[in-house]
Amino acid sequence: LAVKDPTAVERANLLNMAKLSIKGLIESALSFGRTLDSDYPPLQQFFVVMEHCLKHGLKVRKSFLSYNKTIWGPLELVEKLYPEAEEIAASVRDLPGLKTPLGRARAWLRLALMQKKMADYLRCLIIQRDLLSEFYEYHALMMEEEGAVIVGLLVGLNVIDANLCVKGEDLDSQVGVIDFSVYLKSDDDTGGKERNVQIAAILDQKNYVEELNRQLNSTVSSLHARVDSLEKSNTKLIEELAIAKNNIIKLQEENHQLRSENTLILMKTQHHLEVSKVDVEAELQTYKHSRQGLDEMYTEARRQLREEAQLRQDMENELVVQVSMKHEIELAMKLLEKDIHEKQDTLIGLRQQLEEVKAINVEMYQKLQVSEDAMKEKNEIISRLEDKTNQINATMKQLEQRLQQAEKAQMEAEAEDEKLKQECVNKSESLQNEFSQKEKQLLQLETDLKIEKEWRQTLEDDLQKEKETVSHLRTETQEIVTLKKEFLKLQEKNKQLKSTCEDQEAALQELASKLSESKLKIEDIKEANKALQGQVWLKDKEATHCKLCEKEFSLSKRKHHCRNCGEIFCNACSDNELPLPSSPKPVRVCDSCHAILIQRCSSNVP
Repeated sequence: LAVKDPTAVERANLLNMAKLSIKGLIESALSFGRTLDSDYPPLQQFFVVMEHCLKHGLKVRKSFLSYNKTIWGPLELVEKLYPEAEEIAASVRDLPGLKTPLGRARAWLRLALMQKKMADYLRCLIIQRDLLSEFYEYHALMMEEEGAVIVGLLVGLNVIDANLCVKGEDLDSQVGVIDFSVYLKSDDDTGGKERNVQIAAILDQKNYVEELNRQLNSTVSSLHARVDSLEKSNTKLIEELAIAKNNIIKLQEENHQLRSENTLILMKTQHHLEVSKVDVEAELQTYKHSRQGLDEMYTEARRQLREEAQLRQDMENELVVQVSMKHEIELAMKLLEKDIHEKQDTLIGLRQQLEEVKAINVEMYQKLQVSEDAMKEKNEIISRLEDKTNQINATMKQLEQRLQQAEKAQMEAEAEDEKLKQECVNKSESLQNEFSQKEKQLLQLETDLKIEKEWRQTLEDDLQKEKETVSHLRTETQEIVTLKKEFLKLQEKNKQLKSTCEDQEAALQELASKLSESKLKIEDIKEANKALQGQVWLKDKEATHCKLCEKEFSLSKRKHHCRNCGEIFCNACSDNELPLPSSPKPVRVCDSCHAILIQRCSSNVP
């Protein structure tokens, strides 16, 4: 017997252990759940087996204190050969709890598994065998073909997702012992094919999830583009708001100018009163010096004083009314501006909703068109498959008829054989040739039967495949029907949103018409105030009759003065009233210029 090489036996044993550990890890991970922790026993055994594989045939290096034999040296080479491995090496060196090179190597293996790049890193090492010869002997596992086989097996670990905490683990003092009891075969391991099918299904699910993730990334990018467009529209709205603020500042400046004019009018009236007081005092002094025949002068001066006092009171009342009117106008302007801003915001929101609804409608319409095209294609495929099935059934019937004919022919041939055998007892020499010919015919018939049976089997397989495709197409048609129902629901929602949008637009139009009417009224009031500055009231003595009905004023017919045109009407003729937001009661309005009337005392009434 030839003695085997012990290093070759070691390599074979390590390769078999690696196969068992990787296979057991993948199967247990797929049954348990593909995200694994560091405490998972098959994962710990896998790392132990990988340590033994990497340690096989490692050269001993001398150091100052002792001989050193670690796998961190070759693993450090990956950083130079594969640039993406620099990140792992840097993070392993920065880990605070690791003190030995073996601990760093164990941390490196765990991080490479989490990155799903362990096979790529080790493949780079195996390719560069001239660099590996510095660390390994010529008969080491990493230098022979078994190392390439292990790297190929490691590609299968990309199916597993590992979530390992390297920072808190004590990797320096771990004992690497292989537990062979895990890999011993049991009687229950009979469902290998079912597990392979489950693994294939899970891999398909993973690919489907990755495709979904890509589609979601594309939708996220489109949403980012929408956000950018919304930000641009927001900046435009901010600019419009700044313009509106500038308009408000201009209106406030006009308000300040009007107030300054009011103060000037007050100063003039006070100056006029002071002059009248000075005149009255001078007249009194003259009256004291000359008391003869000045009784009439005294009464006239007293009357003039009363008139001036009444004029002053009227002027003060007018000023108070003007101030109140200006306050009311300012309040009305502010309320109108607020309403306009709110309505503009609602309009912008409704337009955005309309645009989104339109975009959704377009997308759903396109999806419906695509689904209808797919339905047409699938219906055509189904019709073709039905034609094929009919043809196959017809051929099957023909083949059955041929089989029956062949069986009948065989029966007849057997009967003829029996007759020939009976006749051959008497005439054996003469009929031997005919018997051989009949045997040849039988052989031909049997070969024909075999060929027809094989053809029938192939046709049955084709039928089974066609049935499976028909069932698949039926499921797809059911999915398309559900998509149509969802599209109809979305169309109903779209109609409801359109109706609500139309109602809101009608309400906005009504509000805009009311706003325009209120703006026109405010402009009329402003014009009336401007016209008021140049008008002069009639005196009470001159205004004794109403301008419209021409009747004399009395207690029942009180005077009402128009601030705009200066005309005086009675309370019976001035029936027009206008509601104001600041006053609880409506205000009387002039018939000719529609300005506000002020009630005055009659000259006939004390």
